[in-house]
Amino acid sequence: MEEVKVIVVGAGPSGLAISACLSQNSISHLILEKEECNASLWRKNTYDRVNLHLANEFCYLPLMPHPPTAPTFLSKHDFLKYIDTYVARFNITPRYCRLVESAVHDHVEDKWRVETKNTRDGSLEVYVAKFLVIATGENSEGYIPDLPGLSSFEGEILHSKHYKSGSKYESKEVLVVGCGNSGMEIAYDLYNWGANTSIVIRNPVHVLSKELIYQGMRMLQRLPVNVVDTIITFLANMKYGDLSKYGISRPKKGPFFLKNVTGRSPVLDVGTIRRIKDGAIKVFPSHIARIENKKVVFGNNMEKEFDAIVMATGYKSVANTWLKDYKYVLNDDGRPKNKFPSHWKGDKGLYCAGLSQRGLFGVKADAEAIANDIHKTLN
Repeated sequence: MEEVKVIVVGAGPSGLAISACLSQNSISHLILEKEECNASLWRKNTYDRVNLHLANEFCYLPLMPHPPTAPTFLSKHDFLKYIDTYVARFNITPRYCRLVESAVHDHVEDKWRVETKNTRDGSLEVYVAKFLVIATGENSEGYIPDLPGLSSFEGEILHSKHYKSGSKYESKEVLVVGCGNSGMEIAYDLYNWGANTSIVIRNPVHVLSKELIYQGMRMLQRLPVNVVDTIITFLANMKYGDLSKYGISRPKKGPFFLKNVTGRSPVLDVGTIRRIKDGAIKVFPSHIARIENKKVVFGNNMEKEFDAIVMATGYKSVANTWLKDYKYVLNDDGRPKNKFPSHWKGDKGLYCAGLSQRGLFGVKADAEAIANDIHKTLN
């Protein structure tokens, strides 16, 4: 059994950021990571063409902004290079291949007892700490909805987490389910690789260019959200026109208001809209009613056969499966039980980071707040 002041579960950007902040305050801690590397989602489970959707001034971790020479919008390669530099600079050394099986609060000792399995040799390890930080992220496990007849589908089904590129789908009929950033970008990638691509767009979405999102983020530093939303929505309408004729409707509330309230980001257009307009990517503006072998039947009675379905249907947190006393900081869905901006702090020395649906900007804020709070408590 090993005891430290703080245990951090997860070596993604959130866990690394917290480690750097704790080290700055000379607080003993360790990171437990189930994979054999840090930032495993970025290294192993992102498609090849992915880029950061926000400018680098909104996408850096505590204590290390990007240098002036960095690209405004970082590629996957650029971001992983940044992570490697960050880990080296702050001497961050996670305990890899540690699968947390349970975390329980000991009311007598007022400490957290964390049991892990070392997946390298199968041994059980026990750690004890005054503070426990959940940094496993919002994208722990891919969510696939239980669609009628999905198990009967004769083609390939994969979650966007496992999608790398469209190279093997040339000339195949592929359906993308989900119209968030991943779904729209995967649809565009499939088109570029020669797939006959379709996408399900059920809900209203804001479509913005990279430059419009950047302008909006800069404006929010000086102007109220409603003013910024009015300006950006007007500019988006000037750029894209009325998209409803193509099966894409715009929400009544503004893009940045919805981001603040629901956590849902506007869609960053990487070229998908142009291909939807020219008919190269087909939109099905209805839900999937049922699946029969290779045929997908939609709610508007349209139907089509597909060779593959890519589920860009989001993720779910799995912290509740091993965090036995999760109600000190999380709800039954594995999300923060407290509202923003106090979402990161729970009771009994339990914290959560990177669950505010605010990207790396939110990760930085969470890490700084948690480390400062622990430092104050200890002193």
